[in-house]
Amino acid sequence: MKREDALANWLQIKLVAEARPEDRSAADTASFFEEILREDHKASELSYHAEEHCYVVTALFDDERSERRFDREEAETLLRAIESEPRYNQ
Repeated sequence: MKREDALANWLQIKLVAEARPEDRSAADTASFFEEILREDHKASELSYHAEEHCYVVTALFDDERSERRFDREEAETLLRAIESEPRYNQ
């Protein structure tokens, strides 16, 4: 998996896992993508923060700091889809 895709997937599911702390599947999936980033791409110190129109993901890749911006609306698409699905909100 390309690093860019792994970062985007990690961010999307991390947002879900943090918004839904009781959702074990979301937490497990976030861990899975973090593992891909750590093992396949040598990432460490993964973090993100929200800005007005984007999320900024920061990580070290082979001891080089990298920062990537993701559109906020796109990053929150998975969370909105899950929250709008009644079977996931019982």
